[in-house]
Amino acid sequence: MDDVYAINLAKSHYREGFNTADVERVLSAFAPEFTDMSDGRPYRSRANAAPELRQFLARLFAEYQPKLNVIINAISVFGDNAYDYGWHEFTLMPRNGGEPLYRRTRYLELWRKQPNGDWRISKFIDNSDVPDTVD
Repeated sequence: MDDVYAINLAKSHYREGFNTADVERVLSAFAPEFTDMSDGRPYRSRANAAPELRQFLARLFAEYQPKLNVIINAISVFGDNAYDYGWHEFTLMPRNGGEPLYRRTRYLELWRKQPNGDWRISKFIDNSDVPDTVD
């Protein structure tokens, strides 16, 4: 399988994990040990990252029905490593009613090919997207 296609496929599982509020499906896109540098959350790495992300997602999915739209700008592969970057657009519908929340972030993911040939996220970084302004 082409590496770019394999990363796109893993990214699709990540997106569908969010859209079905399936914590384990989201986590399936990540390497067994990874670094999470998500905006607004503490830095987590290695063995601490997965349990913390699992708890965060469980709380998020309990409170909101999420919808994730992924906009991939580019995927670049170099050997057993790759990166992709783009935007994540989240719409979070409160499960108890109320107005949906919308958040758009810029992201950068570093991917590593696993010994079994699967691609998994080894480092995740995002921050809030800032609208372009005309100077």
